[in-house]
Amino acid sequence: MPNSRILLADDESTLRFLLTETLDIEGYDITEAEDGRAALQFVQADRYDLIILDYMMPELTGVEVCEWLRSHPNPNQQAPVILLTAKALEKDRERAKAAGVTAYIVKPFSPLQLVDTVEQLIADSQ
Repeated sequence: MPNSRILLADDESTLRFLLTETLDIEGYDITEAEDGRAALQFVQADRYDLIILDYMMPELTGVEVCEWLRSHPNPNQQAPVILLTAKALEKDRERAKAAGVTAYIVKPFSPLQLVDTVEQLIADSQ
């Protein structure tokens, strides 16, 4: 869905750059946040069609941002959330699911896999 707005929060600038370039080519409008606190400020101020959060970020983790998102009135309370993580343990998946994460992608992953997931979640939420 071109021109859909995506918030991408990851503290790794190289990965953020790669994913922004990949999603931009697909026609998505990307807003970048370098940590959990910045992500929280963006979700309170603007509406996004999809939110991509890294699990391990300074200030607030992706799971903490998602918990806040789902439990407080804000323009993105129902937006799909993808959690990117190197944590593949079942307990981490359970915590993410409990927080309201829609999809869980374990690093390393292919940017094309991410694009497929993004397209599917945005289509499902329309």
